[in-house]
Amino acid sequence: MSAAPTTIALNRSSRFDSLEQEVFLNLWRTYDRLRQLEDELFGQFELTPQQYNALRLLKASHPMPLLTLELAGKLVSRAPDITRLLDKLAERGLITRERPAENRRQVLVQITAAGLELLDRIAGPLRECHLRQLGHLPTADLERLVSLLQAARAPHEAAGPWTES
Repeated sequence: MSAAPTTIALNRSSRFDSLEQEVFLNLWRTYDRLRQLEDELFGQFELTPQQYNALRLLKASHPMPLLTLELAGKLVSRAPDITRLLDKLAERGLITRERPAENRRQVLVQITAAGLELLDRIAGPLRECHLRQLGHLPTADLERLVSLLQAARAPHEAAGPWTES
């Protein structure tokens, strides 16, 4: 049995219409602050966070390619123009795309050696970025936060790639 939504105004603060609104706006503000650090890092490698995530997913499946739609479904955030995202990575030689002869409507995407090497170069600075973002929190709090965030989004997405975050 799920808890009833909190729809009454909070007594402790008139800045929010509900506890849900306060939580949502806190999530949004937190995302904005943490994303600034990540944008700065990825900018040094001429990548967007979305492009990095695509490369990360392709590395995880390497040496097996992924179908474009499968890759799009696994991205952390939706990519409305996955083709353009992949075009930019292909232009840099970080991925290859191939249409299988048996189904020319499908496109298989695979990371290249250059893409793998770029991810290796990013790995250390990215660990440092994540430590700057959340390293001040105890492990138990981080584990609880992961659990709470998974529970919050569970009713809004199909089971699958988010189980690994």
